[in-house]
Amino acid sequence: MAEVTLTIDGKQVTVPAGTTVLDAARSAGIFIPTLCHDPELTPWGGCRLCVVEIEGMRNLPASCVTTVTSGMVVHTASPAVVEARKTIIELLLANHPQDCLTCGRNGDCRLQDYAYMYGVREPGFTGERHSYPIEDDNPFIVRDLNKCILCGKCVRACAEIQGKNIVDFAYRGFNTKVTPAMDSTLAGSDCVFCGNCVAVCPVGALQEKRLRAAARTWEVKKVRTTCPYCGTGCTFDLNVKDGRVVGVTSCDGEVNGRALCVKGRFGYGFIHHPDRLTKPLIKRNGVFEEAGWEEAINLVAGKLGSIKKEYGSDALGVLSSARCTNEENYLMSKFARAVLGTNNIDHCARL
Repeated sequence: MAEVTLTIDGKQVTVPAGTTVLDAARSAGIFIPTLCHDPELTPWGGCRLCVVEIEGMRNLPASCVTTVTSGMVVHTASPAVVEARKTIIELLLANHPQDCLTCGRNGDCRLQDYAYMYGVREPGFTGERHSYPIEDDNPFIVRDLNKCILCGKCVRACAEIQGKNIVDFAYRGFNTKVTPAMDSTLAGSDCVFCGNCVAVCPVGALQEKRLRAAARTWEVKKVRTTCPYCGTGCTFDLNVKDGRVVGVTSCDGEVNGRALCVKGRFGYGFIHHPDRLTKPLIKRNGVFEEAGWEEAINLVAGKLGSIKKEYGSDALGVLSSARCTNEENYLMSKFARAVLGTNNIDHCARL
């Protein structure tokens, strides 16, 4: 593949032809802020926060949609670039609620980060502001369109990752908003509540309802694990507070990227459900009583052994769980076939 050499902030960078200026800069460890860009989504160039100065160009182009050329000289932090970015942040804040202290994304908001980075303490412009009602009529997602910056990432995630095209831009000018067809709510649409729009939202416009209510960003410990619902092996972060799982957030999983289904992202209620068994139970005199693991395992082994001896291996069957890992289900399969001597094994993955 042909390569292109250019200069970014005085540093020579060689990248494959067709690379964007943004990706070239990032490959060289040079930071450029973005709001609408996502490496898993189609480049859009809508927020303009990634503008750079390129010698020979009259305007400041968006680096996420500008392809490198040989000999190109790029400045990512010139006075003109910094001023343009500050103005963009001021414009966004002019129609954005100033409730960072009570927002569920406080400490994990890109707009907040960039306002701090560029020293923007207050909106630089005044005028009409939106006043949309907060949408929380579904069990999983809270939508606050007053905080939406129209980056379009949720639109592209729904179309390109989930393939549903539930939301898109509606109306024009100041009245532009992201909404399902006929300006309905998510609950009134065909949304499957995968939450992939929540995963890509850079601000507080889309938030996971239970996690938002349970903890603030800095109160949770993130523990990376594998989703137990099916054999795909999606990776995500469990959000843990005070020893309890209070939510699930996407990470850069090798199998799934940041995409998750509704069960993987929101189906964690069983972990601390009061009906979940946490200790072995043995029925004595018609009543289940708690027992130790050794006693319970010995009882099960004895029962299985006596049935196999009296009626044969085909009298036994094994039902495995989709909430176990692939490795655990493999061991269950080996146990059924090698120990019990039966091929009567099934699973509960058809949820």
